[in-house]
Amino acid sequence: MPITASILETAASHPDRPAIVGGDDRLTYAELVADSRAVFAAVDALHRAQSAPPTPAPEAAGVPITAVSHTSAFLTARIVAGLAGFRAVSATIDPRWPLSHQVGIIRATGIGVVISDSPALAEALAASAWTGTVISATAFEAAVAAHRSDPDLTAPRVRAPAEPFLMLFSSGTTSNPKAFIKTREQYRANVAVSAAHLEPLPGVATLAPGPVSYSLTLYAVIESLATGGSVHVADEFDPAAMGRRIAEENVTRIVAVPAIVRALAEAADRDPERFAGLDLVVTGGANLPAVIRDRLGAVLPDTRLISYYGAAEIGFIGDSRAGDGTWITIYPTIGAQIRDDSGSPVPDGELGTLWILAAACSEGYVTGTSTEVLRGPDGWATVHDQGRMAGGLLQLAGRAGDIAVTGGHKVSLPEVERAYGTVPHLGEVVAIALPDANLGTVVALVIEDGGDRPTPTQEPESEPESESMAGLPDKAALLAHGRTQLAPQFVPRRFYVLDQLPRTVGGKIRRAETVDLIVNEQGRRL
Repeated sequence: MPITASILETAASHPDRPAIVGGDDRLTYAELVADSRAVFAAVDALHRAQSAPPTPAPEAAGVPITAVSHTSAFLTARIVAGLAGFRAVSATIDPRWPLSHQVGIIRATGIGVVISDSPALAEALAASAWTGTVISATAFEAAVAAHRSDPDLTAPRVRAPAEPFLMLFSSGTTSNPKAFIKTREQYRANVAVSAAHLEPLPGVATLAPGPVSYSLTLYAVIESLATGGSVHVADEFDPAAMGRRIAEENVTRIVAVPAIVRALAEAADRDPERFAGLDLVVTGGANLPAVIRDRLGAVLPDTRLISYYGAAEIGFIGDSRAGDGTWITIYPTIGAQIRDDSGSPVPDGELGTLWILAAACSEGYVTGTSTEVLRGPDGWATVHDQGRMAGGLLQLAGRAGDIAVTGGHKVSLPEVERAYGTVPHLGEVVAIALPDANLGTVVALVIEDGGDRPTPTQEPESEPESESMAGLPDKAALLAHGRTQLAPQFVPRRFYVLDQLPRTVGGKIRRAETVDLIVNEQGRRL
């Protein structure tokens, strides 16, 4: 279902149904349709007023690109949804990206209008000789308000399938962003997969806390509106506020990153009544840590959990719903193969690079942001995730940088992390590869010293190499656990503790930065 067709149909049949709901703001479907006319008029006027507008990237096919770089999830969702029924390409830029990344992507892709409250970004763009327009949220609201009384505003309508719709990004926090375009046809294919498996049903109230610049949150906004549901957004996850909103707004579905699912479980443990109405939690990123899955199941036994796997460039690929969550069922309309470095399929059970065939896949990366090839001549695509197939199921092993070679063996570092996710009170861990004179590299496990652990009942041993810290299992216990769960070459040879693991702004652990900290002797060795 095209998003605009769904919005127009729902506005006609259920005009008072909430479409987008923020903490203090909301738009019904009827209000969203009316608002979209003024939003597009304001954006269109800003583009037309430029004497020398930036040239959109070729992949945008001449359609002007409008970006929102703002911390307000409601504002961002409203603008993206408002522009969906018009000739416009929308982009969401995380304002927490390094300033150089924001400027670089705006210039490289030919974004013409940026809605942002950052004086630093406006100054940096002006200094770079960019010819587009930066407008604050307040000034943009005034521009929208000025157009609302115009009786001749253009109405939203269903657009042609091949027309560019969204510009998305694969990175931006730790490396230069790679941009890619989703056409309307590609996004319709993506929504079709999501609607079939992740249950964004008509009338369902979905809570999607977090920045709309995250692809997971953006997808939740689009899929809810494209299926006639209501999407509740929040700039951050505040347990008390979210619990209240879930109860008062009859939210039955949550779409959130794993870190928020963990916080949700902790909040529900303290106040289960507010969360009792939750039917489904959907989280992105395969290999959801077992500790999160188990904790949610313990405090909300009637709430289902789906951990889906996808790539922003490609779309939804599959999900896991039971057991330890490590084996992923590929969706029926998606093709999946594991290939070696030469591009040939590998036997079942062997590690290799995952290739995907999906109708929702973008054609490639935007010129000027990456020279990397996304799709091969046969139409199959890869983002260089590593994994193995067995019995038609997929098990992921991480990206290429998540595979270590030690003693001639390939070791999946995420697989090591999964094995230690079942250790009680251990907290967050990350597996890394460290240089070694004999083996080239050895596998090490780094533990964050912030887990929910009992107070130790006896003094730790005095030897530094076997010291047990603040309730952590000692080295002997960690080795014993690894030997029962992993193949010998996967068992870590060294164990370290950090007070806090380095993370991206989205909460993902930075493996490479962890290596640097350990090599520079910032960790405590068990």
